[in-house]
Parts: sequence; C-alpha cells; structure tokens
Amino acid sequence: MNDLAYDKPLPEPSAVSRPYWDALREHRLVLQCCRQCHTVRHYPRPVCDRCYSMDYEWIPASGRGTVHSWSTYHHPFHFAFKRDMPYVVLTVDLEEGVRLQAPLRGADASALRLGAPVEVVFEDATDEITLPAFRLL
Repeated sequence: MNDLAYDKPLPEPSAVSRPYWDALREHRLVLQCCRQCHTVRHYPRPVCDRCYSMDYEWIPASGRGTVHSWSTYHHPFHFAFKRDMPYVVLTVDLEEGVRLQAPLRGADASALRLGAPVEVVFEDATDEITLPAFRLL
C-alpha cells in the first residue's frame, strides 16, 4: 500500500514493541510472555507486571477471543476519522488471557453481544504498519 494513501495517525513502534508490529506486518499476532512466571501480557512493555522480570519472549497468539465490551464513536478524535463515523472499537478477551482493543469490521454495534466470538483481521495501513481489527465469527 502507498504510505501517502493512509492519512490517519499511526503508531510509532519502540524497541520493545517492534516485534509486535513486525508480526502484524506479516499478518501474525504475537504477545509477550514472561520467561520467569509465564504471564502473558499486552500491551508490549519491558517489565512483567506480576514478577517484575525483564526477561520475556514473544509467543504466537490465536487471534481469537470474545467481546468484553465496546464503544461506538460518533465524534472523531482526529479529523481523518470523520469519514468513518460512527465506528465501533471492541475490547476483546483473547484466548491467551489478555485484552486487545481494535475496531470492529464487517458489522455494526447492533450485531454485538457480550461474549460474542471474534477473530483478529489485519489491515495494511502502510508498507511498514499493519493494524489489528476484529470481525465477528
């Protein structure tokens, strides 16, 4: 995809989060897992919240989960989102035990219910950045 075609704000991967973004670019979802206590975590960060270890690895995630909650946005926080109004952002309980927030694709809020099964889909925003989204199963 042409980088100039995507006009919305994009994440700026850090040294810690780079493997997460690299995997998304390959249409894979990975999560951090502490090598000491085996706690899976998301969002990417250098220190385990449970045991404070800085020793972690990246593990493959299924991309499947259930709807924990959602919000329907009617007012854009950035002008580039205006054409998408209204849009729905899900908070999903992934099978691996962490939550991920991402937009809903292929349905609107009227199709949602708590606990509904979803799976991640990948949206190539630019040549370097792929963003996660969810679709109902």
